[in-house]
Amino acid sequence: MRFPHRETVERLRREYPAGCRVELLRMDDPQAPPIGTKGTVRGVDDTGSIMVAWDSGGGLNVVYGEDECRRVGE
Repeated sequence: MRFPHRETVERLRREYPAGCRVELLRMDDPQAPPIGTKGTVRGVDDTGSIMVAWDSGGGLNVVYGEDECRRVGE
């Protein structure tokens, strides 16, 4: 796995601040919540993964370059 540049991680942290809401668009993991599940961002780690507390109760990260989510209205 290639890690993103520091600038990319900082951009993701600005785009997905802790407390903002996201919706899952794509995640290739057998434990993934269903597409369309919403959650609250807990932060962005140093690998660019968005740490999410999913409304369904899970806590899988949205992995940079592999999975996809979008920010939704508060």
